[in-house]
Amino acid sequence: MQAVSRPLIARVVGASSSGAPLVVQAPSVLVGLAMLLPLAYLLMRSAGASDEAWGLLFRAETVQTLGRTMLLIVTVTLGSLALAVPLAWLTVRTDLPLRRVWSALAALPLVIPTYVGAFLFISALGPRGLIQQALAPLGVDRLPDIYGFPGAALTLTLFSYPYLLLTIRGAWSSLDPATEDAARSLGHGTRSSLLRVTLPQLRPAIAAGSLLVALYTLSDFGAVSLMRYPTFTWVIFQQYESSFDRSAAAALSLVVVGMALVILLMESRTRGRRSYYRTGAGASRAPRVLQLGRWKWPALLLCAAVAALSLGLPTVVLAQWLIRGVLSGEPLLFLLSATWNSALVSGLAGIAAAALSIPLAALIVRYPGYLSRLLERVAFTGYALPGVVVALALVFFGANYARPLYQTIWLLLFAYVVLFFPAALGATRAALHQVSPRLEEAARGLGWNPSQVMRSITVPLARPGVLMGAALVFLVSMKELPATLLLGPLGFETLATAVWSASSEAFFARAAAPALTLILISSAPMAFLVARERRSSYLKAE
Repeated sequence: MQAVSRPLIARVVGASSSGAPLVVQAPSVLVGLAMLLPLAYLLMRSAGASDEAWGLLFRAETVQTLGRTMLLIVTVTLGSLALAVPLAWLTVRTDLPLRRVWSALAALPLVIPTYVGAFLFISALGPRGLIQQALAPLGVDRLPDIYGFPGAALTLTLFSYPYLLLTIRGAWSSLDPATEDAARSLGHGTRSSLLRVTLPQLRPAIAAGSLLVALYTLSDFGAVSLMRYPTFTWVIFQQYESSFDRSAAAALSLVVVGMALVILLMESRTRGRRSYYRTGAGASRAPRVLQLGRWKWPALLLCAAVAALSLGLPTVVLAQWLIRGVLSGEPLLFLLSATWNSALVSGLAGIAAAALSIPLAALIVRYPGYLSRLLERVAFTGYALPGVVVALALVFFGANYARPLYQTIWLLLFAYVVLFFPAALGATRAALHQVSPRLEEAARGLGWNPSQVMRSITVPLARPGVLMGAALVFLVSMKELPATLLLGPLGFETLATAVWSASSEAFFARAAAPALTLILISSAPMAFLVARERRSSYLKAE
């Protein structure tokens, strides 16, 4: 493995993004234009904003909201990083007992919608929740208040860290073990090899995962609203709800776009200007499994604690709701049509986003320049916006310029891709950072055209990241709510909308069945990824 600066990559594969082949450049530009639709809508709305609406941006309350939002983003990102890195290391490189099981359990919290998770935490950990009721015989009359910043940070961290975990695991599994062997042969121990060799190679994956967590926290509405922690998304939603004039909300949304651009700039700086990949064939074997020894039980305790809080506690509360419903005679509606609708649209969104991420990731990694940087930042803006803003933008676009698509599944699919495309792009980009451009240059030297190189060299080598990105988009699309409510065809119900409608009317027992079904269906990609990782390990060992 060798660190190679971007100028050298440019010389190997072709100067800059302006010299990128058409098969890479044209789809990337089309993706960028599609991602600009919500921003164009916000600019149109903001252009007609009154002086009073623009005055909202300079009030003390807005500055306080900005501070609260930034504090939550930093806390959730650092907390997710503190959980994801050790869990990825334990489940990829150590002899942790049942590590395949822990791999799946650690990633599954991603399938739980934040609004469901927040309400479940309130039901369990709130001042009068299930845990307080269980502790009442011991003299515990009231638990600490979970509302506000502590509850929002805890909820978002426990349901967001899998973004980092999956991205880091995918990159860690692809690392060449020969680099660590070389470090140990030079006298570096396990800890020194990890800090000096392994983690620097994982920097693109860590940066990509941290970006997803930060943007997800910036755009979240469910957890912050239920935990009563007013961030920009909550303030924007209140503006949409309380006023017929949506220009003020659009102006506030532009602040969110600005924050997203700042986060993107920080991620680019963190990722650095160097790419890491093998210059030779590397070691075609599985990496050495590290023995935990006396640290085995603390490691198991860590995995169990995270799984219990992020997955076990919500599942127990849902099961209790379900049992109470059965005992009270509540009909259990497993909603086969909603299950099919959720799986169909989410699956199509995962495939579309993963396919579109390949040319843009290739442009960003292989042809760095002004165009690639611009398109990269544009592609991530949709992920930072609240779902209601993107949905309203597409409602405006569909009703005025694309009537055949309005109130159809295709406009909803388009919304999913706009919202969650960065999840696919981050995973694909991280995978391409570990692929040597010399392989593509060698193929072109043999007379292959850019399309053949992309199809036969680039895509197969980046396949782990592409599949990871498709799985991530599928998972987050399954639980998307605002876009589904606003853009779904008449009578089109998904598991997310079924859970929301039942829980908003306080029919918690009725919400339990579709919520548990949502978790079960969404766990399928995780099972596939774990099985594929095991197969890759066997192939390396052979």
